[in-house]
Amino acid sequence: MKFLQIMRPLHWTKNMFVFAALIFGQKLNVPLAVGRAIGGFFCFCLAASAVYIFNDIIDRKTDRLHPEKCKRPIAAGSVTVGSAVVMSVLCAAVAVVGSFMLADSFAVIVLTYIVLMILYSLLLKRIMILDCVVISIGFCLRAVAGVVVLQAEDVFISPWLIICTFALCLFLAFGKRRSEIAQLREDSESFRKTLAGYTPELLAHMLDVTSGLAVVCFLLYAMDDRTLRIFGSNNLVYTTPLVLYCIFRYSALIQKGKYSGPVQLILSDLPFQIGFVLWVIACIGIIYADKLGISFGSV
Repeated sequence: MKFLQIMRPLHWTKNMFVFAALIFGQKLNVPLAVGRAIGGFFCFCLAASAVYIFNDIIDRKTDRLHPEKCKRPIAAGSVTVGSAVVMSVLCAAVAVVGSFMLADSFAVIVLTYIVLMILYSLLLKRIMILDCVVISIGFCLRAVAGVVVLQAEDVFISPWLIICTFALCLFLAFGKRRSEIAQLREDSESFRKTLAGYTPELLAHMLDVTSGLAVVCFLLYAMDDRTLRIFGSNNLVYTTPLVLYCIFRYSALIQKGKYSGPVQLILSDLPFQIGFVLWVIACIGIIYADKLGISFGSV
């Protein structure tokens, strides 16, 4: 049970970005594509777990200062460092071997992710702003990997969606920093050195900028001519109210310090969950309208 806990299975929800290409590439009704996407998802879950364990080993002393992270098995001492190292290497090895079985190019992305996150744990997380940028790049790698693993020539990587993903994940990362400051208060710097450079006002500004950029890029993608040709309409633009609701809800709750991070909020806040599920359903209905026999017309 302790070894499963250090793998942080709840955080595997972050790897749902791998499925974005499956949905937006109109491959949900292709069994082989679904199978490849699921395989890619689990490979990324193991790769992420390897990095989480490695990070917990590096941070075990500072984690003991955190009101929640002090309960993590490695910080609490219930899992030895030696056992954790073996578990991390095992997860990474299985992830890399599994990704090579799916596609060489997919394996390259998984390896890039692992190396980047190791650099993050050792150095980059100590550099203000760059720490959040690296996290966002990691999510973009997930989204690109979701395209690559499908091995489908007709699935296109939209630059607008990549920029939207990057901006959205920056928004989530800055939100987590804001939550840490709200929860830890005067102890925030002792837990994470970069928090000394952040202020609530600066983070509020960053949240505004990144959320605005994410929404604009989503709108540009929805109104793009290629989107019209592929989906037969630009009706994705009408899902914007749900997008704004989820973003505003996250921003409001995270700045109050009610949740320690996006994963806890997504898994615990029912209004956010309802808004997000409705957005996903609306997107699937619009993207697969022709296959479902639904006619919306175009804008």
